[in-house]
Amino acid sequence: MAAAAPATGTEDFGQYALTRGVNPWLIAASVMLATFMEVLDTAIASVALPYIAGSLSATTDEATWVLTSYLVANAIILPASNWFSIRFGRKRFLMTCVAIFTVSSFACGAAWSLPILLLARVAQGAGGGALQPLSQAILLESFPPAKRGAAMAVFAFGVVVAPVLGPTLGGWLTDTYSWRYAFYINIPIGLMALYMINRFIHDPPYIKNAKAPAFDNLGFGLLVVWTGALQIILDKGQEVDWFGALWLRWAFVAMIAAFIWFVYRSWFHKNALVDLKVLKDRNFMLGSILIFLFGVGIYSTVTVLPLFYQELLGYTAFSAGLVVAPRGMGAICGMPVIGFLSNKVDPRWLLTFGFLTFGLTTLYFGSITLDVSPTTLFLPILITGFGLSFVFVPISTAAYGTLRNDQIGNASGLFNLMRNVGGSIGISIATTLLARRAAVHQNEIINMVPQTGQAFENSIHATQGALTSHFGAANTLHPAQVSLYGQLTRQAMSWAFVDVFRWLSLLCFFCVIVVWFFKKVKPGKGPAGAH
Repeated sequence: MAAAAPATGTEDFGQYALTRGVNPWLIAASVMLATFMEVLDTAIASVALPYIAGSLSATTDEATWVLTSYLVANAIILPASNWFSIRFGRKRFLMTCVAIFTVSSFACGAAWSLPILLLARVAQGAGGGALQPLSQAILLESFPPAKRGAAMAVFAFGVVVAPVLGPTLGGWLTDTYSWRYAFYINIPIGLMALYMINRFIHDPPYIKNAKAPAFDNLGFGLLVVWTGALQIILDKGQEVDWFGALWLRWAFVAMIAAFIWFVYRSWFHKNALVDLKVLKDRNFMLGSILIFLFGVGIYSTVTVLPLFYQELLGYTAFSAGLVVAPRGMGAICGMPVIGFLSNKVDPRWLLTFGFLTFGLTTLYFGSITLDVSPTTLFLPILITGFGLSFVFVPISTAAYGTLRNDQIGNASGLFNLMRNVGGSIGISIATTLLARRAAVHQNEIINMVPQTGQAFENSIHATQGALTSHFGAANTLHPAQVSLYGQLTRQAMSWAFVDVFRWLSLLCFFCVIVVWFFKKVKPGKGPAGAH
């Protein structure tokens, strides 16, 4: 009982005072540090891919397996994190994951060949996969209901800001030093996280007293098959024209069969690796759907906007990272606000504001042209980051608000898996749409401006005149045609970016509708049955 607790500053937490006298904000800092390290590394590695390929004598396509191998291992461990927590103890398992992630980060940086790097990335993904759900579960249980919104705002700092700072930091490290430092930077962060976790975090009684069931080998195998097949399909689909490749069709069949079997087993088997019956809770089911859609939107936007600056405007990776950095500034500004409002305002209103803001700014991105300057989108990008902070925290509050404490560990792994899968699917869809819509717009422009038309002839003659001093009057036709074709492809690609941004805005507006199917969770109220 709270009345019998020692005067440690956590008496007002009642039975939620599982902190053993430790200030809960130190616990929040400890788990946020581990999460920030894991999310930051994902974003940094994506920027360094061309440099990794060149350094290890690999093609760009082969280098993409640096991302894929990590995401596959990451996705496999996410749903299984709850079982490992019960079997080995959550604190011990969390420290083991941080240690594996830190050591494998050093191995990634020291890798002398692509196979060694891929092996190290698999280990790194396995270590990093459990960091987010474990951190989230620890955070939610260490704070009373009235303060969980503010705590989740701190956690959201790591999840929302890290993907934005990653490209900027990764570009700077790669350009200034080497791509290897994009992995080495995890070592001091990991050591600090290990110290803080060991010092400040303790297992709750229900974890200590729980007995783990037999490991679900079949369920784990099915999870490996469908997540691995999904990631390979998403990563390589556009390159092989999707279902035009026979091997991809078979991979798709294997993924669907393994997924259906996994869902059936997880629902009906008594000791399944993942308990999908938590989806019977309406709020958690809707929260899982929304975090999936949120993953599609945020990962697509974070990926597509820097591509616009790099591919069409010729920015370097570091310059493009600087241009989109205001999103992180906006998220930082929004965290204190959402931390204050989350305990006073219905999460549905906060989510509505967040998704509307994200949708409107993304719709504004749909008006971009090739004439934008580095500062043209500064304010919309800043506002986007501010709006994102109003999405992540209220989704967690609404999704977990009707669950018992002992359900949170299992639910957190599933919740984070939905976000990661949504992000992978979103990136794949966005890159595919860019390629397909660019081809469509190119045909439309050609039809509107035929080569036999007067407008085209005037452009050819004007370009030939501008190139005469470089190639001579008799040799300007071909360079002029090449120049106009380059303008054509750039314009077609810019319209493809416009299409993607506009469709992403529609996705955000659809999310606003889904939000209002949540049951109302009163601010400051805890999980059902946990009082």
